[in-house]
Amino acid sequence: MPPTRPAFRCLRELQKPQQRLYSASTTSPATSPFAPRHLLSIENLSSAELTTLVRNAYQHKQAIKSGSVPKTLLGALSGKTVAMTFNKRSTRTRISTEGAVVTLGGHPMFLSKDDIQLGVNESLYDTAVVVSSMVSAWFARVGPHSDVADLAKNSTVPVINALSDASHPLQTIADFLTIREAFQSSRTTERSPTPGLGLEGLKIAWVGDANNVLYDLAIGAGKLGVDLAVATPKDYEIPSEMRDIIQKSGTDARIQGKLMETNVPEEAVKDADILVTDTWVSMGQESEKEKRLKAFSGFQITPALAERGGAKPGWKFMHCLPRHPEEVSDDVFYNPSRSLVFTEAENRLWSAIAVLEGFVVNKGKII
Repeated sequence: MPPTRPAFRCLRELQKPQQRLYSASTTSPATSPFAPRHLLSIENLSSAELTTLVRNAYQHKQAIKSGSVPKTLLGALSGKTVAMTFNKRSTRTRISTEGAVVTLGGHPMFLSKDDIQLGVNESLYDTAVVVSSMVSAWFARVGPHSDVADLAKNSTVPVINALSDASHPLQTIADFLTIREAFQSSRTTERSPTPGLGLEGLKIAWVGDANNVLYDLAIGAGKLGVDLAVATPKDYEIPSEMRDIIQKSGTDARIQGKLMETNVPEEAVKDADILVTDTWVSMGQESEKEKRLKAFSGFQITPALAERGGAKPGWKFMHCLPRHPEEVSDDVFYNPSRSLVFTEAENRLWSAIAVLEGFVVNKGKII
């Protein structure tokens, strides 16, 4: 669901690594030099750090699937508990985060909205202080981005955003891992001297709603030198405050990816390597379903749309799931030569492992 203006403002304020407050005072509170580093948005990462996280996820995937857990990961969270607070149901996020914690030898503690006192008898501040005093890290899947920001502000351990209405950083890392795997053989190799991922110059076409998944994907594309064309219906465009954040991303990159926007799907699809969409009706928007389906008429990704728009012959399709039929036709979604959706889903596990390694095991040093 697109965030409100306060959520954008909160995201902008949290672009720099966050420091832990000593008190709840609103008047220039003291901060600790030992405060943890949090991952609330892809904007919290430099271009080099995002590149490293994707590379680490790729290397860990190759090693673990071949039967060998890297020594740097083996038992890295032994004896440690990782809290997981989810206020929405989840398939990929829950399985991937729990699996990642177990892979590193830790204990995942799942806490749904019905399991703890948050929002009933305790505030975000109280919950942040109490929970973080007894765990080593915290995955938080929330509604408003301000919720995960407030948890991070008052947490003594790293907070990882597992989804908010403004950001979905774990999904973006998984997406670029998926793109790297799909295109690396024709562009670069693991031993290539190329300083990036070898994705510079690729084009992603996003056809659908402007939402949290798009926002972090767009920020990541800017940092990795990938061009992104976004097609949304009128009145569903990227909000101006988020557009500013996206366009400023990647200024530290060797090549900065370009953002293009249109209300015509065919224009976005032209010369695209990857076509991407997401749900048009997010959780909490059910009352808008009829209106949204009418507005998004003509935005379904189909072979005919790709042909009319002039997508590249070998174009691929991605979707973060769950998928609805109106968003993409079956002959794209289940086409083994086009669709990357199930590899993309699996890659959520490897992205979570890389993030745990960087933010928890290595205490915020992405190496």
